[in-house]
Amino acid sequence: MTGTTGTPLRVALIGYGLAGSVFHAPLIAATEGLALDTIVTSNPERQEQARAEFGDGVSFAATPEELWARADELDLIVIASPNKTHVPLATAALKAGLPVVVDKPLAGTAAEARELAALAEERGLLLSVFQNRRWDNDFLTLRKLLDEGELGDVWRFESRFERWRPQPKGGWRESGDPAEIGGLLYDLGSHVVDQALVLFGPAASVYAEADVRRPGAQTDDDTFIAITHTNGVRSHLYVSATTAQLGPRLRVLGSQAGYVKYGLDPQEADLREGKRPDTTAEWGVEPESLWGRVGSGESPLTGGGRPEPTLPGAYPAYYAAIAAALRDGTPNLVTAQEAAAALDVLEAARRSAAEGTAVSL
Repeated sequence: MTGTTGTPLRVALIGYGLAGSVFHAPLIAATEGLALDTIVTSNPERQEQARAEFGDGVSFAATPEELWARADELDLIVIASPNKTHVPLATAALKAGLPVVVDKPLAGTAAEARELAALAEERGLLLSVFQNRRWDNDFLTLRKLLDEGELGDVWRFESRFERWRPQPKGGWRESGDPAEIGGLLYDLGSHVVDQALVLFGPAASVYAEADVRRPGAQTDDDTFIAITHTNGVRSHLYVSATTAQLGPRLRVLGSQAGYVKYGLDPQEADLREGKRPDTTAEWGVEPESLWGRVGSGESPLTGGGRPEPTLPGAYPAYYAAIAAALRDGTPNLVTAQEAAAALDVLEAARRSAAEGTAVSL
């Protein structure tokens, strides 16, 4: 690690599409102790976009190979390029002696994720996966309720990332080529599965339904995943681009009460609009009208239960933790082994959807 106390750690970001420009670059730049040093993109328009926001302090590289040649000048590589590049780029970065953050999914298979984890451990390097949804406002609020025992024993966890996008956008995320690792199962599914495993522990069995609904679509755009956890909790997870009427973001049912929350965390929308966590007062705070409700015996839509104040979302906490892990050796909050466990579930879901049967893990 070349950074010293008081000197920001120098970060190179590979990719400046949606993930790089909306999430990673702004969050890195807003994190004390990190400096966005280099962005890898050969697209002139994206270079201009980055230069307009981050100024002349950011340099550009056309290829990742340029980074390996100056590995001694960098302290962290962040990979926000298309899914199919995650494994080869992370492997190259680790072999160059550089710690790595990889956008989800870490890999296309759990086996590849575990190979990366082993390489990082062998080299003594940090390998972390960007699971920003662990810092969503609703997820943080639910964790608080569970920690306080408000719901009793949880019986069922329902989680939805639903959208209404009747026309496919195209691009690699919607490609039918398996090599691209596209489709909602590996995109939004990576988030909802990770959240379920964090909250309720390992999966014992998985059942899934994956459909291609929209004309011209090439890969799954309407997918359901059911997990039976080893502790008996059942998670019902929905990811869809074809939902004309959106359901609750979370519905969690326990032996004493339930928690129902509508609406998405505001942080992604704010980042897309150009708001930044280091310059926006009350970052991640949502209006009281969107608070969820805790109660029993009646629908929250007819006044059942009590309003539960939503904790502020906290995406900046992820990169703050990365900076602390690199500088002080504090724990890596999202490990490659955790990503591999989620990929076990995603692979089982893909098999289940193809075969029409539950898959034991």
